[in-house]
Amino acid sequence: MDDAYFGNKSFCITQRRYLGSKTKLLNFIDSILQKENIKFNSFADIFAGTGSVANHFYDRSQIIVNDILDSNHHAYNAFFGNDEIREEKLKKRLKVYNSLDIEKYDDNYFSKNFANTYFDKINSKKIGIIRDDIEKLFEEKIITPREKSYLLTSLIYALDRIANTVGHYDAYRKIDIPKKELFLLPLNVKSSKYKATIYKSDANELVKQIKADVVYIDPPYNSRQYSDAYHLLENIASWHKQEVFGVAKKINRDHIKSKYSMKSAGVAFGELIDAINAKYILVSYNDMGGSGNARSQSRISDHEILSALKRKGEVQIYETDFKQFTTGKSNKDDLKERIFLCKVNSTTTTQKSIVASKRNPIQSGYVKSPLNYTGGKHKLLPQITKLFPENINTFYDVFAGGANVGINADAQSIICVEKNKNVIDLLQLIQGTNFDDLNQQIVDIIDKFGLSQSYIKGYDFYGAESSAGLGKVNKQAFLELRDEFNKSKKRIDLLLILVLYSFNNQIRFNSKGDFNLPVGKRDYNGSSRRNVAAFNQAANEKNITFKHADFRDIEMMKLQKDDFVYLDPPYLLGLASYNELGGWTEKDEKDLYTLLTKLHKKNIRFALSNVLEHKGEVNEIMKKWVEKNSYHINKLDYHYKNSNYHSMAKNNKTVEVLITNY
Repeated sequence: MDDAYFGNKSFCITQRRYLGSKTKLLNFIDSILQKENIKFNSFADIFAGTGSVANHFYDRSQIIVNDILDSNHHAYNAFFGNDEIREEKLKKRLKVYNSLDIEKYDDNYFSKNFANTYFDKINSKKIGIIRDDIEKLFEEKIITPREKSYLLTSLIYALDRIANTVGHYDAYRKIDIPKKELFLLPLNVKSSKYKATIYKSDANELVKQIKADVVYIDPPYNSRQYSDAYHLLENIASWHKQEVFGVAKKINRDHIKSKYSMKSAGVAFGELIDAINAKYILVSYNDMGGSGNARSQSRISDHEILSALKRKGEVQIYETDFKQFTTGKSNKDDLKERIFLCKVNSTTTTQKSIVASKRNPIQSGYVKSPLNYTGGKHKLLPQITKLFPENINTFYDVFAGGANVGINADAQSIICVEKNKNVIDLLQLIQGTNFDDLNQQIVDIIDKFGLSQSYIKGYDFYGAESSAGLGKVNKQAFLELRDEFNKSKKRIDLLLILVLYSFNNQIRFNSKGDFNLPVGKRDYNGSSRRNVAAFNQAANEKNITFKHADFRDIEMMKLQKDDFVYLDPPYLLGLASYNELGGWTEKDEKDLYTLLTKLHKKNIRFALSNVLEHKGEVNEIMKKWVEKNSYHINKLDYHYKNSNYHSMAKNNKTVEVLITNY
């Protein structure tokens, strides 16, 4: 076909208004690679947006291009896809679309919902007619998937030119809509000898599957969700004809919300960087400073960016003046766009993220409970677990505490039994909430009470050093939070924050039931976040239940032969704070032995953690019970550093044991 019909014009991939578009930064990015003499054969653009950055390097390298939005994915398939395009056939179809006699058609989904909002009545009807036809051609196999993407991308680029907006679809302008013609053009698809691999995936998930010489990262900067800004294009791209709501006529977008626009963005970024397999990492992130409204403020701090990148290698920062396309609500004229360049150390090992998704494999090693329960067995797990039997049906973790043992158990199902209801409520909260939502909830409470966030701001921000900790910084806010919780004792989310900021992350209540631990040295830092995330993931991947019950209730739980009971009761010798108020007596000890004897007679396997000797005192009741029943005593090597009952006296001998009946 003679291209004169189209005025010898076509749509280039860069000819689209898009928030945060890096089209004007391409030469700057290129100059950094040249200055650093970076040679590469593969370039991954994992928050690709319009695809302009990946496109810039397509003539010299294999590219990987990714975005979560359907509309962008279709553009990549159109411009970079590997399948052949019957371009003349598609041009004929574009001419048909441009020549439509709208009066001959009835209203359609698009005109009924969007007329006189983002487009006038005529163009709204035309968009609906064209989109219906594209879908029909595809369903009838008249066009291929790439050809569908080609036509759809031409439509999206065309309507972008006439939309009654400021370049995005968060709202439309309340004015008389200018009369403009919707006119579709062919796409300027350039050929390349290099391969393009296209994804529509969560970036944090994607980096665990790919490898590239250079990975370019341009995440959302602020709280404005791209799924909100481009909801209308997503509606057109998916064409599920969903119900729309609100003044802006939006569809449900929950499945494409980005964690990078939330307060937890820093956590997501750290996990992303940890999982990248590349020689070089380029990060675009501009400095919004203090300008613009709250929604425009950057979600990831410099400290978070640099901390994450420095874990991978050597970091340099390049800066240039940049006037970006925005929503029009930022008044910052001297905007600086920074490129963080990380030269990845060859010895750096790629870590699999545990925060991003419940579906990710758990990291090697043992999951550590975020609740540092007194006497917790996390450090003893390598010794204890190798003494556990194989082929366990249901694993009962009795006196579970923070559930360090139960969460790491290998069994068909796991039941963690704990008498302290507050502890069970905490464990159920962590298990029952999506990590991203839970993390957001934690951060919101931290913000409300003014507690420190060293993970985001670093110790220098608070005038503190890691060795001294943040106790002085957080003391007043912690006391206010503690008072707030103790008023009702019902806000388990507040209790979780108390534990995270308390002395040694422990849990302690006085005789009135008030939480009474003082503030600790640490805050909700990287280690705490990883522990919460890992526990959340494991608790959802495993068949595990947290049950509020007394150990004596085990008898009524219908145990079977292949079940296994692990018990870690308070120690009669009075080692821990949980014995300070007479919480464990000789009667309790004898009741425990009676229960275990009954289990043994039913051929149910058990393992009992305890202390046989401490400070020259011997647990004679336990010793006689073991000898009478010919149970096995397995001595363990462990010193309870960081526990509030730990004795520093070297001459005080403590014999910790695991007693088994198998």
